[in-house]
Amino acid sequence: MIEGGCNCGGIRYTIASEPVVVAQCHCRNCQRQSGSAFSVNLMVAADNVVTTGELTTYVDHDTKSGNPVYRRFCGTCGSPIFSELSESNGMVIVKAGTLDEPGKFAPSVGVWTSTQWPWVPVPEGMPVFSENP
Repeated sequence: MIEGGCNCGGIRYTIASEPVVVAQCHCRNCQRQSGSAFSVNLMVAADNVVTTGELTTYVDHDTKSGNPVYRRFCGTCGSPIFSELSESNGMVIVKAGTLDEPGKFAPSVGVWTSTQWPWVPVPEGMPVFSENP
């Protein structure tokens, strides 16, 4: 069982499966949302995620595909929790920084390296893509 939540404790979640992939995303939207150089994201089956507390949603239309991304966060403390693609195929993206044990999930792929900050390293040998694969 994977568990996590927001900074104030108003949102908690459990995930009953391992992630399909863990990605280090360097897109500008993740940079802005995280307030940092990149975001580490776990892609998991939405059916395996149980959430308590009320999430607030920002519909992000600033995407290359033109399809919105639903960015879900705690309306009290502002912690980003999930992102869901409009064509998610039953998957949800979990922001690794909100996990109770985030160090257990190292990224296995880097995406959107076309907007990667020049001084940010990517682990040697990790596959990278200039945009989404």
